[in-house]
Order: sequence, then C-alpha cells, then structure tokens
Amino acid sequence: MSIPYRVQNPATNEVVESFDTATDQEIQDVLSKAHEAFQTWRNTSFAERAKIVNKAADLLRERKTELAKIAAEEMGKQIPELEGEVEFSANILAFYADRAEEYSADMPIEVPGGKAVMRRLPLGVLLGIMPWNYPYYQVARFAGPNLMNGNGIILKHAEICPKSSAAFEKIFLEAGLPEGIFNNVYANHDQISTIIADKRIQGVSLTGSERAGAAVASQAGKALKKCVLELGGTDPYIVLDTNDVKDAAKVAWGKRIDNTGQACTSNKRIIVMDDIYDEFVDEMVRIAKSYKPGDPLNPNEGEFYPLSSRDAAEKLNDQVQRAVQEGATLHTGGELHESAAYYSPAVLTDVPVGSESYYDEFFGPVAEIYSVSSEEEAIELANNSNYGLGGAVFSEDKERAKKVADKIESGMIHVNLPQAMTPVLPFGGVKNSGFGRELSVLALDEFVNKQSFYVND
Repeated sequence: MSIPYRVQNPATNEVVESFDTATDQEIQDVLSKAHEAFQTWRNTSFAERAKIVNKAADLLRERKTELAKIAAEEMGKQIPELEGEVEFSANILAFYADRAEEYSADMPIEVPGGKAVMRRLPLGVLLGIMPWNYPYYQVARFAGPNLMNGNGIILKHAEICPKSSAAFEKIFLEAGLPEGIFNNVYANHDQISTIIADKRIQGVSLTGSERAGAAVASQAGKALKKCVLELGGTDPYIVLDTNDVKDAAKVAWGKRIDNTGQACTSNKRIIVMDDIYDEFVDEMVRIAKSYKPGDPLNPNEGEFYPLSSRDAAEKLNDQVQRAVQEGATLHTGGELHESAAYYSPAVLTDVPVGSESYYDEFFGPVAEIYSVSSEEEAIELANNSNYGLGGAVFSEDKERAKKVADKIESGMIHVNLPQAMTPVLPFGGVKNSGFGRELSVLALDEFVNKQSFYVND
C-alpha cells in the first residue's frame, strides 16, 4: 500500500497537510490530456518553447525564497541550500532553452545516391519519478531538456513533496506552457505501473533507490519503453596527500554534511592515506562534535538539520548500529532524536571491507573513513562497490591525483574538487548506479526519435 501524499515536517514529525491520491479515472484523464496536448506541442518551434522555459527560469529565481520555505517544511533542508537549489534549477532550464535548437539541428550524413540527415524529433509523453532530496533540481533536470525536445511530461514526485511539485507545475503554467504538457500527479504505486504500461507513454526517467529502479526498469522493459535511471552511490573520496590535514578534513566534511548527507553524490567513503589518517579522523570527529541541531527555517552556522523523515532517520540509525555490530568504530554522533528526524552527525571507521555495511549507502550525515597505504590500495577500495556514480581524488600533485582518478570506475570523477555543479557536465553512473545521462547536451539525446531522413536523387 502506498504512503499517502502529505507535508510531514521532519523537524517535528507533525503531519501539517494531507493530499488525496489521484483516482484511477483522474490518471486516465491526465494521460488523455497529456497525449492530446503533445500533438500540438510537438509542432511548436524551438523559439516558442525557449520563451516559455526561460520565463519559467525567471519565475523560479523570483520566487526562490517562497519555494525554499515550501520544501524546507516538506523535507527539512535549510533555506539557504534550498534557495541555491532553486537558482541552479533556473540555470538548468535556461541552459536548455538556450542550447536545444542549435544542438538539435539536422545532422547531414554523406550517403551514395541521395541526401540524408539525422533528425531529432519529439518522442511523446514521458513519466518522471522524482525523489525528495532535491525537490526542485531533480524536476528541472528532467523537465528542461524534455520540454525543449517537444515532449510532454507527467511528474510523479515523492509522497512527502506534494506542495513543491505542485508549485513547479504552477510556475510552468504561469510561464505559458500549454495545459497538459506538464502534469503533476499524486499517483500510487499501482497507478504508476498503469502509466508505464500505457501506450501513450514513451519513456520513463527515475531517480531513486536501487530497488525502485529495478522495479521500474522491469516494468518499462516489459512494455518496451526506454528508461533513464539514477540510483545512488557510495562515492569514493580519496585524499592522497595534503599540506593542511585540518583543512582537507574541513573540505571533506563540508561535502558530507551538504543536504544533511542526503545526496546521491555525497562522499560516502572517505579514503585517506595512512600517514595523515589519524590526524584527519581526529579533525573530522572534532568538527562533527561541534554541530548542534538547528531549525531549517532559521538556520545558523554549525548546525545540522533533520533528515527527510522519521523513517529515514530510523533506517540510518539501524545501518550505523549494524555496522558497529560488524566491527566498525563509532567515534561520535549516531544519536537518534526521540521523535523527530534529527540524527546527530557521526564518524565511522573500521567498517569491515566486504561486510554488508561496507556495501551499504548511508544516506545521511555519516562520515565513513578508511585508511590505505598506497595508491593501488586506494583504487582497489574505491572500485570495490556495487555502485559507480561519482567520486573525487585530492593531492598537492595534480598529476598524481589525475593518475589515480583515471582508474576509478564511475560515471563522474573529479580532481581536487568535491564536485563540479554545472548544467554543462553530464550526470549519471555505471554499475548499480543506473544508466543514461542527465544534464549537459547529452540529456537532449535520451528521449528523442533520432530519425534517418533520406531523399533519393
């Protein structure tokens, strides 16, 4: 049975507002409306689409504080981080509004006996299944390229994000998007299966858990629909050497605590050379201990915030306790609030390599630190993962860091930077992190008909 759509403030665990799940008839009405609207939208020019998508970007920027407050109450992220997320979402929409026409131009192909081009044509109505951890950014990176491609969208957001998803739909309508092209639905799991199987749906994009991805991919495959999946990671973060261990720990901590550790590309396995390991761990413990619980709506420096839900906090607590039972050392933190979704920042070491906990994704403020004695050991540890999303390698010697980074099995890798955040770079992974690419111009290729158009001379 699906969890009902609601705003449940994770700072208090109070259900603030509830929303009715769509009826089966309402789902059919949305499918019909979206399919009908697509027949017109597919024939609009890139200039017409760009005007609307750019207007939506402007509205996001104008309303970033209002939108941030909505999502903060839904999933607990602090206001400044959410305002930054809304700004980035606007930049993503503008990127596609400005780039799609040039990238999607007909591509000439040299052929004997005639003339040919490859065209990128709209595919149809797409289903997007989006998670709660970046309630605006996730939608923007799905909607931006696909609206500019001339496709229609049905959005099924997380059950705890009903107001932010509705706000995004409203912004597109106010920007001039025709009714039926962007549809926010409060669908249950059975209705999602119905939507995927419906012949009016041409593709599915999901960001979420490995389990959800496997289920959606299975259903999409059965219905012969393409899907794009982003399913999380246990990203390696390798510190080979540094002239300032305390600063290196501070940078690593800043990445790990971002969004209270609830990012697919968080540095979930911090791998440190043994000659600086002890000092690095000591500094991480000191920083973690300095944090106090805070209010996401009134944030201050040195505070941590609730996870997205009480269930998420309880799951993380169970994972940490199991890791300790398997032999890990909990240096600090790991304290679960008695009723709300707060979980104090934790530092874990000595997680046994190869254990169940080692392969887990700790989706929260848990710094998992490993000691290695060589570059080869660091690479082996980094690649010993079921996932392959992102990662980073740090060294005072850039060439040394590049050499190690070249050996990491992931969809994204960074040298001397925790993560580059720009619409220009492709986003996606390998292994159980999923397949397909979002962001960059590559996202414009995921859901289009790359049609060969040949004219005989």
